Amino acid sequence: ILVLRGVPVDRWSPAQQQLFMRLLGLQFGRLGYQTPQGDVIGEVRDTGADKRDPFARLYATAGEFRFHCDASDLVGLLCVRPAAEGGQSKVASSVTVYNELLRRRPDLAARMFEPMALDLRNEQQPDAPPVAYIAPCAYAGGVLKTLYLSDYIRTAARHGALPPEDLELLDIYDAIADEPGIGLSFFLEPGDVQILYNHTMLHARTAFRDAPGRERLLLRFLVSVGVSN
Repeated sequence: ILVLRGVPVDRWSPAQQQLFMRLLGLQFGRLGYQTPQGDVIGEVRDTGADKRDPFARLYATAGEFRFHCDASDLVGLLCVRPAAEGGQSKVASSVTVYNELLRRRPDLAARMFEPMALDLRNEQQPDAPPVAYIAPCAYAGGVLKTLYLSDYIRTAARHGALPPEDLELLDIYDAIADEPGIGLSFFLEPGDVQILYNHTMLHARTAFRDAPGRERLLLRFLVSVGVSN
């Protein structure tokens, strides 16, 4: 994890803020698309979507977003405006969380290396299944790598793709990541940039409340490292 501070977002137009994030992301590799329209800089804000809506993307709501990794090597978040209340960032090492899971519940740990269903939230290709199966944990070059999305695994239950016994595993894994001494919590201030390596870091966000005219806004890039545009 890296946090940069002092980006002068208050002096820049929205277009300049987006340009900064585009240029910063390009220093690391290839920018990934975040919308079907091909946008490479995403807006993380409350669009009024209901977290209970099974088709809602959680970054577009004001609700809690449990621990997860994005499907890219790096994720960067620039804070343009914080929330009036809440919206705290949380991070944790997925390697540490797995080691704690293995120590406490070795009977559940092996399940992390088996495919689990992810709810695609109505964004699958036409005639494609509504879920994708991905093993949350795998070893690459002797290093434990993780792709974990707690909320999207949980809502796969609406497709009958979440075995009831997996709920205990998800609850324990999330609880470990949130424990003092394992997870780290902090608030991003205007001009802060948080950059995470998704394969070994989990991140989450608490629910938040906006003030009229001062809505929370973060700009996001997703990057594949070592691949030029």
